Amino acid sequence: MTDPTAQTGTPATDGPAGQPDAEVIALAGRLFDAARTGDAALLAAYLAAGTPADLTNDRGDTLLMLAAYHGHAAAVTALLEHGAEADRANDRGQTPLAGAVFKGATEVVEALLAHGADPRAGTPSALDAALMFGKDELVARLTRG
Repeated sequence: MTDPTAQTGTPATDGPAGQPDAEVIALAGRLFDAARTGDAALLAAYLAAGTPADLTNDRGDTLLMLAAYHGHAAAVTALLEHGAEADRANDRGQTPLAGAVFKGATEVVEALLAHGADPRAGTPSALDAALMFGKDELVARLTRG
């Protein structure tokens, strides 16, 4: 599984003369950092104000992917409750659930499953990742339904 943490957000919003708006890019960067650090309150405030729940960076990683990969269950829950798509894969076909399984973030796995994440979605799927890395407890949880 590729580490999605090194990417920064680069939204497609255009500023003057077709250039990306620096303020929008800076805000997106703060939101991606909030997802990485688990700042659920900041994310929830911006989502409530209209920020798209499925905002992606230049590699297709959503805020949810970054929060899940870094093991932040509260941020994951806030994003899901504001409409983030639980199974949205990044450009490499990885889902937030597979990222959480890879990192062994059990609370995040539970939050994603509670919001309908599919253990068989993505490449590799969360179930495939659990099997591949010998995470027997997560295999049992993902196949329990």
